[in-house]
Amino acid sequence: MADKPSSGEIFGIPYNFERPSIGRLLSAHWQPGKGMLVEKPFGIGYTLNLANWRSWVVVAVAGGLYWQGKQSEAARASAADAADDEPVEVIVDDD
Repeated sequence: MADKPSSGEIFGIPYNFERPSIGRLLSAHWQPGKGMLVEKPFGIGYTLNLANWRSWVVVAVAGGLYWQGKQSEAARASAADAADDEPVEVIVDDD
């Protein structure tokens, strides 16, 4: 049986299953002069190129959305706690 290639492309999506080194992992995320997306050092697909300013915009937006989600989750939890402390009036109509 022939050896399967450990890197290449399938349907235009890159893959690389070679054992990663520290240098290759670090250099994959910092490639000046390249686009916003670069090939992943290990696995399937693309990753952000942190040498590109657009990647930092994506990171900032994702961080802002995460922070907003945590804030609204905390607000809902505190509102639920406040609602649990108040008495509830139940009206039953016996018609």
